[in-house]
Amino acid sequence: MATLGRMTDEVQQAAVEAAQRVVDEVSSWQYSAEDSTIADQLDEGLAKAKVSLDDEERARILTEIDGMKDESSSAPQVRSATPVE
Repeated sequence: MATLGRMTDEVQQAAVEAAQRVVDEVSSWQYSAEDSTIADQLDEGLAKAKVSLDDEERARILTEIDGMKDESSSAPQVRSATPVE
Protein backbone atom coordinates (compact mmCIF):
# COMPACT_ATOMS: atom_id res chain seq x y z
CA MET A 1 0.00 0.00 0.00
CA ALA A 2 1.34 3.41 -0.95
CA THR A 3 1.98 5.94 1.76
CA LEU A 4 -0.59 8.73 1.62
CA GLY A 5 0.81 12.17 0.95
CA ARG A 6 3.91 10.81 -0.78
CA MET A 7 4.12 11.34 -4.51
CA THR A 8 5.81 8.91 -6.82
CA ASP A 9 8.65 10.21 -8.97
CA GLU A 10 6.43 9.75 -12.02
CA VAL A 11 3.60 11.87 -10.59
CA GLN A 12 6.09 14.52 -9.44
CA GLN A 13 7.72 14.64 -12.88
CA ALA A 14 4.33 14.93 -14.62
CA ALA A 15 3.41 17.86 -12.35
CA VAL A 16 6.71 19.61 -13.07
CA GLU A 17 6.27 19.09 -16.83
CA ALA A 18 2.72 20.47 -16.74
CA ALA A 19 3.85 23.49 -14.74
CA GLN A 20 6.76 24.03 -17.14
CA ARG A 21 4.38 24.14 -20.11
CA VAL A 22 2.37 26.84 -18.32
CA VAL A 23 5.51 28.83 -17.47
CA ASP A 24 6.76 28.54 -21.06
CA GLU A 25 3.44 29.75 -22.44
CA VAL A 26 3.07 32.64 -20.01
CA SER A 27 6.66 33.76 -20.42
CA SER A 28 6.54 33.56 -24.21
CA TRP A 29 3.74 36.09 -24.63
CA GLN A 30 3.26 37.78 -21.28
CA TYR A 31 6.76 38.77 -20.20
CA SER A 32 6.21 42.37 -21.27
CA ALA A 33 2.85 42.64 -19.47
CA GLU A 34 2.26 44.17 -16.06
CA ASP A 35 3.44 42.03 -13.15
CA SER A 36 -0.12 41.50 -11.90
CA THR A 37 -1.21 40.26 -15.34
CA ILE A 38 1.69 37.83 -15.50
CA ALA A 39 0.85 36.52 -12.02
CA ASP A 40 -2.83 36.14 -12.92
CA GLN A 41 -2.02 34.31 -16.16
CA LEU A 42 0.41 32.01 -14.36
CA ASP A 43 -2.12 31.20 -11.63
CA GLU A 44 -4.88 30.61 -14.18
CA GLY A 45 -2.69 28.32 -16.27
CA LEU A 46 -1.54 26.32 -13.26
CA ALA A 47 -5.16 25.91 -12.12
CA LYS A 48 -6.17 24.64 -15.57
CA ALA A 49 -3.21 22.24 -15.56
CA LYS A 50 -4.22 21.14 -12.05
CA VAL A 51 -0.78 21.72 -10.59
CA SER A 52 0.53 24.12 -7.98
CA LEU A 53 3.79 25.73 -7.02
CA ASP A 54 4.80 26.51 -3.48
CA ASP A 55 5.04 30.21 -2.65
CA GLU A 56 8.83 30.33 -2.95
CA GLU A 57 8.87 28.61 -6.36
CA ARG A 58 6.04 30.83 -7.65
CA ALA A 59 7.85 33.98 -6.50
CA ARG A 60 11.11 32.84 -8.12
CA ILE A 61 9.40 32.10 -11.43
CA LEU A 62 7.57 35.44 -11.46
CA THR A 63 10.84 37.25 -10.73
CA GLU A 64 12.58 35.39 -13.56
CA ILE A 65 9.74 36.13 -16.00
CA ASP A 66 10.02 39.80 -14.99
CA GLY A 67 13.74 39.56 -15.71
CA MET A 68 12.93 38.49 -19.26
CA LYS A 69 11.89 42.03 -20.08
CA ASP A 70 15.47 42.64 -21.21
CA GLU A 71 14.71 40.08 -23.95
CA SER A 72 18.00 38.22 -23.45
CA SER A 73 16.75 35.69 -20.92
CA SER A 74 14.98 32.40 -21.48
CA ALA A 75 11.90 31.08 -19.70
CA PRO A 76 12.52 30.04 -16.10
CA GLN A 77 12.77 26.33 -15.34
CA VAL A 78 10.28 24.83 -12.88
CA ARG A 79 12.14 23.04 -10.11
CA SER A 80 9.17 21.61 -8.25
CA ALA A 81 5.41 21.38 -8.61
CA THR A 82 2.63 19.28 -7.12
CA PRO A 83 -0.61 17.98 -8.57
CA VAL A 84 -3.79 19.57 -7.28
CA GLU A 85 -6.30 17.01 -6.12
